[in-house]
Amino acid sequence: MKCILSLACVTFFSACLSTAQDKQASGGEPGKIALVMHGGAGGLVKDTVPAEQEAKLREGIERALKAGYAILEQGGESISAVQAAIVVLEDDPHFNAGKGAVKTSEGKHELDASIMDGATLKAGAVGGVTIVKNPIKAARLVIDKTWHVMLAGPGADAFARINELELVEPDYFDTNVAMQKLDPAAEEYHFGTVGAVALDKNGNLAAGTSTGGLSGKKFGRIGDSPIIGAGTYADNETCGVSGTGQGEYFIRRAIAYDIAARMKYAGESVAKAADSSIATLTNDGGQGGVIALDRKGQIATPFNTSSMVRGSIDTSGKMTIKIFAD
Repeated sequence: MKCILSLACVTFFSACLSTAQDKQASGGEPGKIALVMHGGAGGLVKDTVPAEQEAKLREGIERALKAGYAILEQGGESISAVQAAIVVLEDDPHFNAGKGAVKTSEGKHELDASIMDGATLKAGAVGGVTIVKNPIKAARLVIDKTWHVMLAGPGADAFARINELELVEPDYFDTNVAMQKLDPAAEEYHFGTVGAVALDKNGNLAAGTSTGGLSGKKFGRIGDSPIIGAGTYADNETCGVSGTGQGEYFIRRAIAYDIAARMKYAGESVAKAADSSIATLTNDGGQGGVIALDRKGQIATPFNTSSMVRGSIDTSGKMTIKIFAD
């Protein structure tokens, strides 16, 4: 009898512990869903951007939002919604990710991406891939197939090949989009990095970022986009974040994690935390912006440039798409 009671007690307390851990993992408000995206920050000016270019950017964000939101509506995971949304923009030549990636100083394409699950804190990233059609898929596979966080260069390309991801010839990424000819130091330069943050029905957050990097980058440069805590971060306790801009500044200040830390340790709202981090970026002389989504579905999209292509579908189902500071 004593053994039976002991076994029953162990079973009961194990069940309680499991339930408590599940609740901790799902820190949001079950039932609510939301998705926010960006398509890059930069110096686009409202009165000078061709109407056709503006329309293409808006159309791309809308298609991406719909792709990710459809997964959330069906009860899918936030990390899957983030991946699906980013894939749409990786396939769109009007953004600096995937098909529209800019070139290095050697005239090559080197792409970076990362994705993070706020429920488990598992993250995956790839840096400097050259033949992977959708780098965000490779980043997701790093989570699913390895215990690592980041793979880079030829090793990341080989990993994608072994796992039968769709590969392309390097010239697949070539486009005639005007932004590829822009000088990174020019005032009108547009950082066309793409990113997404999602909240699913189970209250779980996820974030992801994908980019072709800086036009004319040298020496195998990797920016913030594939670096967890700099360009991407997600934690159910606080928020999910994706950044766009001058990656060196985001790395130095760990901008994505800084927003989550301000919420966790200082009790700031997602809006205040995001604004504070961008203010720090500004003080450092850096340019860029972030999208952030907390576990209650609150959205923040601050930036210090003249534009940031962005869109969202909030917890009420309302879609909003903007480019400029209006």
